Amino acid sequence: MSLHAFYEQYFPFWKALKEEDKNYLCENTAEEHFDKEQPVHDNMGCTGLFIVRSGRLRLYMLSEDGKEITLYRLSPGDICMLSASCVLQSVTFDVYVDAEEESNCYHIRASAFSDISNRYLEVKNYALETAVSRFSDVMWIMQQIVFMSMDKRLAIFLLEETQTNGTDSVNMTHETIARHLGTAREVITRMLKHLAADGVIEVTRKGIRITDKKKLRSIAY
Repeated sequence: MSLHAFYEQYFPFWKALKEEDKNYLCENTAEEHFDKEQPVHDNMGCTGLFIVRSGRLRLYMLSEDGKEITLYRLSPGDICMLSASCVLQSVTFDVYVDAEEESNCYHIRASAFSDISNRYLEVKNYALETAVSRFSDVMWIMQQIVFMSMDKRLAIFLLEETQTNGTDSVNMTHETIARHLGTAREVITRMLKHLAADGVIEVTRKGIRITDKKKLRSIAY
């Protein structure tokens, strides 16, 4: 599929653009490949927009002492709008973006999308609506941090991972889970030991296998 054809299907505003502006966006789009854990956006300047074609990107915040917490992930078909701060001048959000796994993306240069956004209300509305829609994910994470205990947050995380992967296993290290939840590896290790002792999970060399999903749900919800 050509880039023109892809954008026609992908962007709801595409038909509103003049032909020269469609060409302008396509000319300012590059295909980029990211290895696993490679930085995509480091919060330094306005990187541009990324549309995930394959793989998965992870957006996270970084504290002054280097602690990370995952805000949400982007799967194939999702667009990373928060990496284009110059397009979203009224929405400022400090985030970092890494490739959680080997990923391929379309990268639209920020200056080009900003130019089009300033000329078409349809494009500006799309950018704002896309960014705002992601704030529900961010608010869900903030709600967990403020109001939920760590054992509940861990249970929710494990359930969401198994749902995403379509298996009963979470193939992550304790350190990786800790980064997602914004805590220390030792905390995750201790809690996983408690869950294993209660027969809820089994900790293996490859990761974690859920053995009693019903009990894990009772902890989460």
